[in-house]
Amino acid sequence: MKASLYVRNLNETERTTLEAGLRSNNAFQLRRCQIILASVRQEKPQQIAQQVGCTAQTVRNVLHDFEARGVSCLVAGSNRPLRVEAVLTAPKREQLQTILHQSPRTYGKAQSQWTLKLLAEVCQEQGLSEQQLSAPTLLDAVVRLGAVGNALSTGSSALIRCTS
Repeated sequence: MKASLYVRNLNETERTTLEAGLRSNNAFQLRRCQIILASVRQEKPQQIAQQVGCTAQTVRNVLHDFEARGVSCLVAGSNRPLRVEAVLTAPKREQLQTILHQSPRTYGKAQSQWTLKLLAEVCQEQGLSEQQLSAPTLLDAVVRLGAVGNALSTGSSALIRCTS
C-alpha cells in the first residue's frame, strides 16, 4: 500500500497566505486553501475529499500543484486547451469542396441548394465525420474554402454559394 500524500511543512508566509485564503470569496482559492491546510494537519486525501466535497484525485492534484508551484497554485489558470485540432483537416476540406461543387440532388437530397444543415448530413453520410458536424464548424470550413454564405443568417438554414 502506498504511503499517504501530505504537503511539506509550510513557512510562515505560506501559512499566512493560506489562512487568509480561508476568508476568500473566491471558491477556487478557498477550496485549495482548505485542502492544503488539511494536508498539513496530516489528514489523508480521502478524508479531505469528503470534507471539501470533491474526489480524492482532485485533492492529490491540488497537493502536487502546491508542491510544484507553491502558493501561486491558489490562482486559477486558464481552462482553454493548449492545442485545438481542426475537425476538418485539409484533405477533408478538399472533400468538402468537392461536395459543394455538386448539387445536393447528387446525394439524393430534394433541394437544389446547399444549407449548412444539409451539408452536415451529407458530410456524415460521406464519412467526413462520425457524427453530424455543427453549423459553426462547417461555416468555418466553408469560409476557409472561399465559399460564401448568401443568406442573412449564419444559422443552419444559411444557403451556401461556392465561389471558388
